[in-house]
Amino acid sequence: MTTLLVSHQLHVTRGADLAVRAQQLGIMLEQIVLPADPEGRLAEADLARLELAFFSSDIFPLHSRQFFSTARKAPALKWLHVFNAGVDHPVFTEMLQRGVRLSTSAGSTAVPIAQTAITGLLMLARNVPRWLRGQQEHRWDPMRSPDFPRDLVGQTVVVYGLGSIGREIARLARALGLKVIGIRRSPRQAGDPVDELHPPQQLAALLPRADWLVLAAPLTDETRGLINADMLSRLPPGARIINVARGEIIDETALVAALGEGRLGGAYLDVFEKEPLAAESPLWALPNVLVSPHNSAAAQGNDGRVYEMFLANLERWQLGKPLNNEVRATAQ
Repeated sequence: MTTLLVSHQLHVTRGADLAVRAQQLGIMLEQIVLPADPEGRLAEADLARLELAFFSSDIFPLHSRQFFSTARKAPALKWLHVFNAGVDHPVFTEMLQRGVRLSTSAGSTAVPIAQTAITGLLMLARNVPRWLRGQQEHRWDPMRSPDFPRDLVGQTVVVYGLGSIGREIARLARALGLKVIGIRRSPRQAGDPVDELHPPQQLAALLPRADWLVLAAPLTDETRGLINADMLSRLPPGARIINVARGEIIDETALVAALGEGRLGGAYLDVFEKEPLAAESPLWALPNVLVSPHNSAAAQGNDGRVYEMFLANLERWQLGKPLNNEVRATAQ
């Protein structure tokens, strides 16, 4: 018998299907359900038997503390699958260090995030913020030459981070007629939707060519604070930034300065150094900035995609195969 920690909601909505799907995989699965009360705890006997855990999206944020407290106290826990893609929180490092295997749902939100990023790009490219201000002020303010926006076709976008999200952004950008420069550690593969591919150490040299800089990389020691004042100064005047990665990748003070002084043409930002974004942040009021509340992934199909990813890995677990999107512990 294999034991799996699931949320109360997932047990109600998908528990029966999960039991059937597990049986089809040849797994005798017992679902141990996290109490519906966020202050509730599992019995010690159940804690001792827990082998697997599924951190589904309905757990976050109300039941997150309860879930991870349970996982920490489960001595036999062997594998944790999470709905999210980013695992920079210390709790995941802790899990890996104690030998718990960790897999993510990277790619489950790639399409909606990429669509949101491209929406931000198109809104900035077509100067939609000007029209929105006119609408809010009940003011008829058509653009006139020489204020017309540049044609998007032929412009260059640098996509930093060419994982599932970055590749989808690159694919959509090419469909719009942009030249795409991808930045990734691994070498070029067949089907990569880029015109050029370079390693991360080439970023500074590539920035002067970028009409658009799109950040789609995970937060690591190498990417934290990467886009600082020096990097921003390398972008050509009027260049724009889109960040759907992590806010800490950009030096926010330097970004505000570059935007406020007009050296940058604009930004679409879904993530910030500190979240929620403080009400007094100047980013809210800058006319060339679009802000969303770390919500670019929002889509009704996400939970279904995550569930199927978990089931695929459950089968791989049963067969002793490598897990998809498995996170490896780094040497300390």
